[in-house]
Amino acid sequence: MNYEIIKPGEGIEYEWSSDHIFVKSVGRLAEGRVSMVEDTMKPGFHLGRHHHKKMTEIFYILEGELTLIFDDKTVVATAGTTINVPPNVWHEAKSEHGAKMLSLFSPAGFEDYLAEMKTLTDEQFADTAFMKALNEKYDIWNE
Repeated sequence: MNYEIIKPGEGIEYEWSSDHIFVKSVGRLAEGRVSMVEDTMKPGFHLGRHHHKKMTEIFYILEGELTLIFDDKTVVATAGTTINVPPNVWHEAKSEHGAKMLSLFSPAGFEDYLAEMKTLTDEQFADTAFMKALNEKYDIWNE
C-alpha cells in the first residue's frame, strides 16, 4: 500500500509575496495524472494572463473571493465554487481581499514548477527570457 496522509497545516510549503502554498498531493502518488495544492492568496494577489497546452486546472474556492478573467467572461468565485479550466483557455486570476482554494492539476507537474521556482535567484526572476523558458517547461504559456 502506497498512500500518504497530509494533515491540516502540512505539506510541502512555499511562501511567496502574494500567496502561501501547501502541496497536498504530488504526481508520484497518482502515476503522474494529478497533483493538488492548497493556496492561500494574500490581498492584492494577481496571476497574469496565461494558458496551458496540456494541463487542466480545477479550482475549488474554500474562502474569500477569486476573480477569474477569461477572454469571454469574468467570474467572481466565492466559497463552494468550482472552476474547471481545460487546456488552451486563456485565464488570469485576482483576489483583492485574499482567498483560499484547492487547485488540482492534470497532468501533475505543477509541484515540480514550485520546487524549481523556490531555488531561483532575484536575477533569474528578473531575466524575462529565463522565466519564459522555465514557464514553458512546465506548460505555462504567457502572452
